[in-house]
Amino acid sequence: MTAQRLDGRKLAKTIENDLAPKVAALTREIGRPPRLVVVLVGDVAASASYVKSKAAAAKRVGITADVFSIQESTTTAELVSTVEAIGRDEHGPADGILVQLPLPDHVDARAVLDAVPPDRDVDGFHPVNAGLLSQGRPHFIPCTAAGVQKMLLDAGVKTRGKHAVIVGRSDIVGKPLALLLASRGPGGDATVSVCHSHTSNLKEVTQQADILIAAVGIPQLITADMVKPGAVVIDVGINRISDGGTSRLVGDVDYDPVADVAEAVSPVPGGVGPLTVAMLLENTFSAAKERKKRSFMAE
Repeated sequence: MTAQRLDGRKLAKTIENDLAPKVAALTREIGRPPRLVVVLVGDVAASASYVKSKAAAAKRVGITADVFSIQESTTTAELVSTVEAIGRDEHGPADGILVQLPLPDHVDARAVLDAVPPDRDVDGFHPVNAGLLSQGRPHFIPCTAAGVQKMLLDAGVKTRGKHAVIVGRSDIVGKPLALLLASRGPGGDATVSVCHSHTSNLKEVTQQADILIAAVGIPQLITADMVKPGAVVIDVGINRISDGGTSRLVGDVDYDPVADVAEAVSPVPGGVGPLTVAMLLENTFSAAKERKKRSFMAE
């Protein structure tokens, strides 16, 4: 069996093409482009690269993306104060606010993320947005989780009544994705199992999955013998490994052997990553549109 390659780059391009004219129309209505503010702390090469790709994608659809670079030595209180000031539009209108993770170890990431106004929380990490998702009335959905669901829908993967297994229980991917796949409606109605570092029989659980999502951050953890023949496998992991003196990116899935077993599998790079950025753009557009609506109602 040669698995279908789930091309995240192609789908992300389609999303961008659909979004660009909507952004242009909103720009004409509000007299400026929607604006995303990204808070980048420290000098971590990977984080800077992610921020650069987000800014480039925003530019392609007509969204302004400004980066606030903060010294790594910043304190939690200082960073919270900066985020709150951005939320009050003291540095210009901020339709969407994103704090690039990870933050330095000495910073309380939860306190910083909680400082982002829920109506500008385009990453979907604020407890208000997490709570709304848990109640089945999502507002801003974490971008990677939304991207995985979008990939499944685009590929025509039926989730209703299927057993979805997620390896990884993070607040960013695993937990919100479990809620999405179990929710009612398209892309949902699945029976969901969430595995983690204390799951003692991981292989036995993954072998039962009709849809297997790897989001744990362990290079090539998911091997062919862990995959049910004909399963759909989504790889969320992005890991850099050394290979013969050079480094390369791999996912949490051992791609080539798994592709001989699975019906469909997403690659790394070029799979979920571009969709994470595309969902961020959609969230930013929605935030700007909602802001315009609130402003109109207040007049």
